[in-house]
Amino acid sequence: MAMMPARVKWRKQQRGIMKGNATRGNKVSFGEYALQSLEPGRITGRQIEAGRMACSHYLAREGRVYIRIFPHKSFSKKPLETRMGTGKGEPEFWAAEVKPGTVMFEIAGVDETVARRAFSRVACKMPVRTRFVQRRHTM
Repeated sequence: MAMMPARVKWRKQQRGIMKGNATRGNKVSFGEYALQSLEPGRITGRQIEAGRMACSHYLAREGRVYIRIFPHKSFSKKPLETRMGTGKGEPEFWAAEVKPGTVMFEIAGVDETVARRAFSRVACKMPVRTRFVQRRHTM
């Protein structure tokens, strides 16, 4: 089942703009290693689920996977061969808008080489360029 909100106040949203870098959700909070986006884009609920499955399949019940993004925004599409006018189309899919610096996935409980291999598989499923980051420990 694709990820989507349980209920929303308004079914259809405007596109908006994605500018600037992420100021929230840009640090490793829950795990030790993370996958961070390097460019803006939208990631659909299906792509998030594909990344989760690839990561958890590679880890094989070792460690813990945290998903830091959620598809809150609906994107509508009009049917093919429909004339102009007659309003906005129905919601087609749900997506998460990601800015550069947003932490998308985190892993805890495994060593660095395993986390790098798992995230390389997840990065292949993502439509944006990503990088591997790890938690900064302040002593």
